Amino acid sequence: MFLWFMQPDIWLTLITLTFLEIILGVDNIIFLSLVVAKLPLSQQNMARKLGLSCAMIMRILLLISIAWLSHITQPLFTVLTLEISFRTLILLGGGQFLSYKAIQEIREELSPAQEDEHGSGSRQLSLCGAIVQIMLLDIVFSLDSVITAVGLSQHIFIMIAAVMIAVGVMMFAAKTIGDFVNATPSIKILALTFLLFVGVLLVADSLNIHIAKEYLYFAIFFSLSVETLNIIRERRNKKVSTLIETHESHSH
Repeated sequence: MFLWFMQPDIWLTLITLTFLEIILGVDNIIFLSLVVAKLPLSQQNMARKLGLSCAMIMRILLLISIAWLSHITQPLFTVLTLEISFRTLILLGGGQFLSYKAIQEIREELSPAQEDEHGSGSRQLSLCGAIVQIMLLDIVFSLDSVITAVGLSQHIFIMIAAVMIAVGVMMFAAKTIGDFVNATPSIKILALTFLLFVGVLLVADSLNIHIAKEYLYFAIFFSLSVETLNIIRERRNKKVSTLIETHESHSH
């Protein structure tokens, strides 16, 4: 029963699937951070854990439903020359919702006066509402990765183990990433732009317009690197200015 522990190809598949789940979970962590930020501080940690735990359960249920997944790409009907399947509808709806949420958040970030007028309470979600949003978007985000996992391995326990390990890594990293994104306005705008592009890619994919996600990841990584260097430079300049002011005050 436990002979799979001794097989190198099993371990290689597990590592590959875990790495795939973590990489494809970046957009999920960013969305999670933005949703959780709308909750009271006392509920944010619980929302992260509950949201990711429920999302993990949903992914495992998707993996168990392998027979259903094999039929999810089968056409239901045809519009002009486009074949519509369950996958098409899920990606189209999820992409539109994600694009709407990203645009709404960008508008709020660029309109501080409007936020002050209505107060922060109008922007807050309920704990249940936040978890539902996290779960629904996780289904959209993980749909293709789950289908890919099914194609890479015939062992259901390996796929489930990879999902559990990846979610564990996300739980560990979610708070740090979320705090960094929400504490740095320029990074938050960059993250929202990333989510907007992911939404557009999902809609395009649902219409059989395939755009390699690697280009988006490279562009975001490059922009993030440049912005991080700018933040480091600004902090060092502030430290130098503070030291100069302190020195001048002591000299007088």
